[in-house]
Amino acid sequence: MKLILAVIQDQDSNKLMNALVDNNFRATKLASTGGFLKSGNTTFMIGTEDIRVDRAMQIIKENCRARDQLVAPVSPMGGNADSYVPYPVEVEVGGATVFVLPVEQFHHF
Repeated sequence: MKLILAVIQDQDSNKLMNALVDNNFRATKLASTGGFLKSGNTTFMIGTEDIRVDRAMQIIKENCRARDQLVAPVSPMGGNADSYVPYPVEVEVGGATVFVLPVEQFHHF
């Protein structure tokens, strides 16, 4: 058995949950916050049999897309903030960060 942890953007959350349910995967959704952009994410915990991991990964890949986003850079620490002009920078965000972990035991009470 495996535990899949998938960190995705909030915008893809409902679409992914619907696709997982349609394919008979059980998942728990957790609200989370990213460290890089400090924006809202959703973390999915999906427990599944080893033979279904590839299908779960395919569903995640199909429903979580990367997108470009403009972000304002953080002012430099210790520098003169008066001369710092924050120009937005375009970065790629989204997609999915996925961890697949072995599960020694699973209990449902």
